[in-house]
Amino acid sequence: MSAPPDLPDVVERAFQVSRRAGYVSFCRNETGRLLATLAATREGTMAEFGTGCGVGTAWLRSGVRHDKAQIVTAELDARLAGFASEIFADDPCVEVLAADWSRLRDRGPYSLLFLDSGAPDEVGTDAIADLVEPGGLVVLDDFTPCELWPPISYGRVDTLRQDWLTDERFTAVEVMVAPDAACVVATRR
Repeated sequence: MSAPPDLPDVVERAFQVSRRAGYVSFCRNETGRLLATLAATREGTMAEFGTGCGVGTAWLRSGVRHDKAQIVTAELDARLAGFASEIFADDPCVEVLAADWSRLRDRGPYSLLFLDSGAPDEVGTDAIADLVEPGGLVVLDDFTPCELWPPISYGRVDTLRQDWLTDERFTAVEVMVAPDAACVVATRR
């Protein structure tokens, strides 16, 4: 698979590293463009929990416009974290940790936090709320768009999405980034 030619250089490098690593589970370009757009509005520390080979981190980095911004990302699989570290080896703005994301709990609060919805028990509002500064953003990806309320996924109520869209600590919206993909974007009140 080849990336479109209009990708930012850092994202293109991340795709090359992912291909070399044989890693095919990564942030979609549509989600990545959303991340870059949101990162462009942030200062302070941003984080990603679950780096993979660094494609999502690269999208965040491509949007950073402030020299006061930092990105820290954690990947439990040391092999994948090593590949991601290659992408950002000369970039003082990005720190890649070979660690469980819980190691990042003490590094917040974050101005932007990017999470994969694939681990609902770990990324619910109660687990995440205190990790985000007031006015900070949380982006959760890998949702299937749903026009129903309550949201249904795989024949069941999607309680993770429902919680994020109704939690009084956040103002949140589901954003369809492609016909088959949606993100939840939440701002901490």
